[in-house]
Amino acid sequence: MPELPEVEVVRAGLADHVVGRRIAVAEVRGERVARRHAGGAAALAERLTGRTPTSAERRGKFLWLALDDASALVTHLGMSGQMLVLPPDDPAVRHEHARLDFEDEGPSLRFADQRTFGGWSVEPLVTDPFGGDHPGGVPASTTHIAPDPFEAVFDAEVVAARLVTRRGPVKRAVLDQGLVSGVGNIYADEALWRTGVHGERPGTALTRPAARRLIGHLQDVMAEALEQGGTSFDALYVNVNGASGYFDRRLAVYGQQGRPCPRCGATVLRSPFDGRSSHWCPACQTRPRHAPKGDVR
Repeated sequence: MPELPEVEVVRAGLADHVVGRRIAVAEVRGERVARRHAGGAAALAERLTGRTPTSAERRGKFLWLALDDASALVTHLGMSGQMLVLPPDDPAVRHEHARLDFEDEGPSLRFADQRTFGGWSVEPLVTDPFGGDHPGGVPASTTHIAPDPFEAVFDAEVVAARLVTRRGPVKRAVLDQGLVSGVGNIYADEALWRTGVHGERPGTALTRPAARRLIGHLQDVMAEALEQGGTSFDALYVNVNGASGYFDRRLAVYGQQGRPCPRCGATVLRSPFDGRSSHWCPACQTRPRHAPKGDVR
């Protein structure tokens, strides 16, 4: 699933190519893409026709286009959703489920989703409970989502203070979108490795300085990934122009099981974690006794 850097790359592309253009025709194909919108596909298409996106916004992994009527087109990328800007005369791309054409007859916006976990919906904009800098507010469905590390309202000291009170695994805490948004499996594993902390270690076992270092590494690794256009392991994540990101070439532990740790040379291991996998170095990140030992498969 795209994480903060990947979603930010898409947001920036929408800001460049879609914002300020009046929608002439909205086409929504099938009900699944519109399952989160009251009234379904036909109602969603009607709701979008004639509207103008006024800004492209993001909080963590959540992406939306603010519209000129105090609402927002919320995009759920899911596992494989893509927002693509293409010439209007180009045929439908594979797995295309929705399309916007604009009055200026310039490039159209397409939504493609191979696995169909994503979708579009229009929601009212409401006041941001965290006071973030989002014109018009945030979509109603995102009010429980905490600020992400790229936002001005993000307070690393507050997050660190909350982190060290968590009795569960520290990795579970940094994946909690109500504590800090935008972090997924990739950047959690990378930041934990940089901090030298095993993901199964309880938050209460961290010192406040260690918690602050972890948050700093989360900010750093996601900023570095953004500079590389995000992390792409296959063709499912691309920017609005269809290009992949290249941060996968700089990953230290995520997806690197069986390879040497770039810091100490020990073999990187993988172990199960909450229905997914964790990647870690057995020398740099001391394993708690209760944690899985890991393997290189």
